[in-house]
Amino acid sequence: MEEREDMPKCFSRPGEAAERLAELFVGVAQESRIRNGEQPAERAVFRKLHGVAHGRLEVLPTIPASLRVGIFEHQGLDAWVRFSSDTAPMSPDLTSTLGIGIKLFGVTGLKALGDDGNTADLIMQNHPVFFVDNAEDMLAFTYAGVVAKDYPGYLKDHPKTAKILDEMAKVEGSTLTATYWAILPFHAGEDRYVKYRLEPETLPENVPNNEADYLAIDFRRRLAEREYRFRLMVQLRTNEKTMPLDEATVEWPESESRFMQVATLVLPRQDVTIRGQAEYGQGLSLNIWRVPNVQRPVGSIAEARKLVYAAGARARHEANGQSLEDPSKPRVAGHAAAQEDTCIVNAVIYPSIGIARVGSSPTDWFIGPEVSEPPPHAPGFYRDSEKRLKRQAARFRLYGVNAKGEIVKELNASNADIEWKVQLANTKASWYGFQLAQDIPEAASAPPTTLRNSAVSDRAKLAITPKRRTIYGKNVAAQRFDDGEFMGKRMYLGEILTDEDGNLVVLGGHGVSASYDGSRAITFANNEGWHDDVSDGPVTATVTYDGQSVTVVPAWVVVAPPNYGPQRKSVRTMWDLMRDLAINAGWLPAPARPSFTHDILPLFERLNGLQWVNAGFAAGFGWKGAVDLTSSDTLTFLSSASGAYVEIRRTVANQFRNDNIDAWSPKPWPWVYGDAMAVPAAQTPRQNCALTATQLAMLAQWAQGDFIEDYDPKRQLPADIDHVPLKERGDMLTRAALEFCLADAFHPGCEMTWPVRSTKMYMAPFRFKHAPDEWIAPEPGEVFTSDDLNLPNGALAGQQAGGITRWMAVPWQTDTASCRSGYDKSYDPYLPTFWAARVPNQVLTRENYKIVMDSKRPLEERLAAFANRASWIEPLGSTSYTHQINNMIQHFDHLGVVESHQGPSDDNHFPGVIEVEDQHVPIHDVDLTGHGAQQGHDPGTVRVQVGAATRVSAVSVDVMTIEKVRRFPNGLRS
Repeated sequence: MEEREDMPKCFSRPGEAAERLAELFVGVAQESRIRNGEQPAERAVFRKLHGVAHGRLEVLPTIPASLRVGIFEHQGLDAWVRFSSDTAPMSPDLTSTLGIGIKLFGVTGLKALGDDGNTADLIMQNHPVFFVDNAEDMLAFTYAGVVAKDYPGYLKDHPKTAKILDEMAKVEGSTLTATYWAILPFHAGEDRYVKYRLEPETLPENVPNNEADYLAIDFRRRLAEREYRFRLMVQLRTNEKTMPLDEATVEWPESESRFMQVATLVLPRQDVTIRGQAEYGQGLSLNIWRVPNVQRPVGSIAEARKLVYAAGARARHEANGQSLEDPSKPRVAGHAAAQEDTCIVNAVIYPSIGIARVGSSPTDWFIGPEVSEPPPHAPGFYRDSEKRLKRQAARFRLYGVNAKGEIVKELNASNADIEWKVQLANTKASWYGFQLAQDIPEAASAPPTTLRNSAVSDRAKLAITPKRRTIYGKNVAAQRFDDGEFMGKRMYLGEILTDEDGNLVVLGGHGVSASYDGSRAITFANNEGWHDDVSDGPVTATVTYDGQSVTVVPAWVVVAPPNYGPQRKSVRTMWDLMRDLAINAGWLPAPARPSFTHDILPLFERLNGLQWVNAGFAAGFGWKGAVDLTSSDTLTFLSSASGAYVEIRRTVANQFRNDNIDAWSPKPWPWVYGDAMAVPAAQTPRQNCALTATQLAMLAQWAQGDFIEDYDPKRQLPADIDHVPLKERGDMLTRAALEFCLADAFHPGCEMTWPVRSTKMYMAPFRFKHAPDEWIAPEPGEVFTSDDLNLPNGALAGQQAGGITRWMAVPWQTDTASCRSGYDKSYDPYLPTFWAARVPNQVLTRENYKIVMDSKRPLEERLAAFANRASWIEPLGSTSYTHQINNMIQHFDHLGVVESHQGPSDDNHFPGVIEVEDQHVPIHDVDLTGHGAQQGHDPGTVRVQVGAATRVSAVSVDVMTIEKVRRFPNGLRS
């Protein structure tokens, strides 16, 4: 290495070290970053923020009278505290020098800095000495690095500085358990000098993790859990020789003068992620000279810091457009408590999107989920006495809200005049057929999206559009939607009624599907001449409360197919999709820190829960499966933000699909087909599904340990909406409805499909935009293309009745019967899957459940019975695919509902709750020729045991060539 040159004499004139240091730190380094576009402009030193907290400095009443000067004249002072590192914001935390800046409020009068204000500052770092003695040495060091670009050469010539810098590069596990020193001496009156130290009351934890920002994560986590306290200590100067005033590398010996406590810094439990708190701390100007004159610092390093900190603050504040004036009052800690506003300005209907479901029972029905984790119903609940499927009703409630939109009162027939208005329609047959979701690039490679039943010129005959119904009062009998027609035949789509409180109840159809010309169903989604009786439409009301008419925010109802897995949720639900959409649109805030209980744990529970509807998930995530994410032992560390488990968390998070890495591989979680699924696999990331960007971001935070540790294995979940706090009931009703709807795959989907991904569809988060009354929609063209997505008044703008379900398969039974799992048997016979949470794939039968529960049988036999999952589609028969989908149309209620049952008492071998298919009733083939039912099978097919006999399995039917999975007959365009 070449010999290092000394500073030019013109740059190092005596007495100018402080000014030159200010020039290097601020004029050269800081202002250069500002000129290069640094946004926002940062401090000259200690640039990396770990966190900002509010607290209080409590002065001990027992300190000696001689020390009770300046800030110690007060009993207590409010404080705002900034924790940081002397490194770049993007640099890793490990071995960085920690700093703490404390701004105290209530210290009035003239300060040593020269200003007159109401604050005082303390600045410290986590090492007892500085790495140079005085300002001249500091100038030489800084010149070597900033101008000469030769720190190594300087350190080679100054081994003492090099040694101290090495010692300063220490490992700290937490900013809240580190010890901090003020380094320099301070006056304690005119003839007395002291040094300050801040000692944590919590024992240090010097075991960091390898996350770049682990100190900020630890800071947020700790203060969210409990209070932290520091002892503010002073050390009196008792020996002029061993305790110099201008040799900052010298530590005053404690053997000659012990530190004594003079105050306690208390940082109460708090959420430091509150919006604006970090920004407030970043905007504070801190300077060691902003103290009463009787406590002013001493030495040339102190003189230099006075200029550097002041110049740096001025440059930073000017660049950021901030006032340099020191605040006179502290920021209000946390959220300011607002006076409760109970003035009702609007009424809002919840859920914002209600979900009803068809059923074959002519009389029996039940209310759908109204809490996100409803307790299971007793076995047999979902069928009537004749084993027909009950319909699921959607119940709507009204809530009065204040000007902020906060719920303040439930409105019902006992305290308000409410007239409900509902319109239902089924417009599938008059709309476009489904080929592929039109908002993904692969749509260009699919067959064109053309009108269904294009040969029918009178399109109105294809739309079932009964008139709007109104209802008023308590326990009002049903008003039927039975005046709509399909090709001249009257059709029934459902009915509305009210409950004992006057809340609205909406019921859909009975699952009736048919063709007007007697044709058979031949494909999964676009059967010409066919209709079904699912529907959707607006839910509105007129309300008079307290003698005044109240504006009502409307809702929507969707009538969907049955739910054959009523306790199960897909890993990415419709609520997750719509939440992510609202966050990306800026309508909802992303969580600053995800909750383990509410944001992370549900992903693991859903993976585990799919064990009851898919054999692959059972082996992978189920009871004692290959990847156990929900056992009590596993959740002990998955729910902990401790650095001890950071790699475990990262490993789990990395298993979820990342489209930038995993492409079309079926291996990443969650093992669910995507919107562009095809056989053979399409070489596109949308061959399989991924979580939302919000879910993936929360998983990444969880992996780092940056999450709320709120898991309580004994937590009590609300069993019904009345156990939910009033202000949270509206959101809970919406979440409960939409979490039991699928967001994958939109092929086309189960309850709703791809248009719900467009922000144009919404008037607010989770709330569809309504078309104006009497709106006449433009006639659809012959072909729907991606260009139609951007039309201002197009299909994705305000919706009319039937606008949501029109994009779905017709009839729904053909798609339900076609959505299976493990199409590519060479990879896995059970994975990936389509809609297992709503449309099971493999299930535990009642017969095998009885074996599991029989403790007299050999354990191995019981374990084998538990692991044996039967094909859910078995009742559809094995004659042909065409027979299967038509059998489903005629007898969809023969398929099993997966219900919760008590597990055996020896729970070491089996789970405490087991989900079992309620029935497995074979369907006799419908007559597709007019000459009787068809029977038969192909040779060499799979057979299943039925009692003492065997028969051909429904899974033997070849579905590898059906339209459902042959989406790109001409290949996928690059």
